[in-house]
Amino acid sequence: MHFNLLTLFPDMFPGFAGLSLAGRALDEKKWSYTAIQIRDHAKDKHKTVDDTPFGGGAGMVMRADVIENALLSLSNPGRKIYMSPRGKVLNQALAVELTKESALTILCGRYEGVDQRVLDAHGFEEISIGDYVLSGGEPAALILMDACIRLINGVMGNVETVSEESFEGGLLEYPHYTRPASWIDANGTERSVPEVLTSGNHGKVAAWRHEQSEAITKERRPDLLKK
Repeated sequence: MHFNLLTLFPDMFPGFAGLSLAGRALDEKKWSYTAIQIRDHAKDKHKTVDDTPFGGGAGMVMRADVIENALLSLSNPGRKIYMSPRGKVLNQALAVELTKESALTILCGRYEGVDQRVLDAHGFEEISIGDYVLSGGEPAALILMDACIRLINGVMGNVETVSEESFEGGLLEYPHYTRPASWIDANGTERSVPEVLTSGNHGKVAAWRHEQSEAITKERRPDLLKK
């Protein structure tokens, strides 16, 4: 899987995607990326990438012509995405869908955003990582990348790890425990692992985990149960 990043800050990549399992997968060429400096595709001597908005208002808007020049420099743009708080929200199902693509081009906006015409002209779909505003699209692009990279075959190692995570079955994930089986916290309270998890009965463990997932989802994300 290849990611094309259209950005004014190419040094922000690969960021945390170059570390841990994703970083190892990058070294093993399970995925790759190219960070394209949008400013390099401006034609004037000042390398201007933005201008004031028509109709007035605060801030600056990234120019359609410069973004298009950067986009057309790509030999394989693949599916085109613009990170935007007004887009459809990234979820696990969408991450799985995106991972089926051989290439993604992710446009990272800055300032007040980008000229709508370049989005319309080249069929960019808008994707959001949540109901808040960032200084630019780069952090959001990295989150989208991470959500996809970990699903690439061979990155996580254990297939069960992915299949049992939150959202995979429409529920939030059950609680996890490890050694020691009995632990005294800083307040002096003894906290033991639920007995069922040390029973060795895989059927009971599976049932307990499912019950926990349902209870946590009902408490924290009842909207998922409705879906």
